[in-house]
Amino acid sequence: MVAIDEKGRPNFNLLQNFRTGASRIHYYVFDLLCLRNRDTTKLSLIERRELLQTPAFRDKRIKIVDYVEAQPTELLVAVREQWLEGIVGKRKDSRYEAGKRSGSWIKHRVNRGQELVIGGYLPGTHGLDSIIVGYYRGKDLIYVASVRNGFVPASRRHLFEKLRPLVISECPFVNLPQRHRSRWGEGLTTDDMKKCVWLQPELVAQIDFLEWTDSDHLRHSKFVGLREDKDAREVIKENAGGT
Repeated sequence: MVAIDEKGRPNFNLLQNFRTGASRIHYYVFDLLCLRNRDTTKLSLIERRELLQTPAFRDKRIKIVDYVEAQPTELLVAVREQWLEGIVGKRKDSRYEAGKRSGSWIKHRVNRGQELVIGGYLPGTHGLDSIIVGYYRGKDLIYVASVRNGFVPASRRHLFEKLRPLVISECPFVNLPQRHRSRWGEGLTTDDMKKCVWLQPELVAQIDFLEWTDSDHLRHSKFVGLREDKDAREVIKENAGGT
């Protein structure tokens, strides 16, 4: 199930809010495991794809995913240029192995990233559980994510020691609290904020993420490291790829 935006690109947020964009949703078929009660998993990928061209799949509501034979580096360049999420590569002669992550196929996700200001954290093991980050819009600090991934125990302890002297009593983000959290956990409500420790917005972190959501939050965010060469006041929202 894929939702296509007005630029012809997959849009996860549009799929999430399918009630407002149902006409943009398509059913894409990329493999075939059974046809008319016949098990096809023992056939090679190329043979399975040939079966997808049968009349049974000639319906405008069903789209067959084309494949491209190219070097991985070339594909990754194209994916980044078109702001797509990543690629899946499979051996042409591979069989379908249910439940196995064999060497016959790979998945590579292309993340985006930018610097964001740390304005708070949620306490946890080794001092902190996640950091609360945002960017400046004029004089206002805008909350965009609570980042939990990307840490190891040592990096949690190291960052916690740098955050401790910056504790303040008031929330520095102008768009908090938010009325509710989305189904994907975005946003911080009034109840969520009772657990937060707020900071002077001085430290800048490099954050990787998959995409910006329609509500101006980050999806699948990950801490990469501190950017001590960056002035927090200069951190603004970078180009989101036309979304």
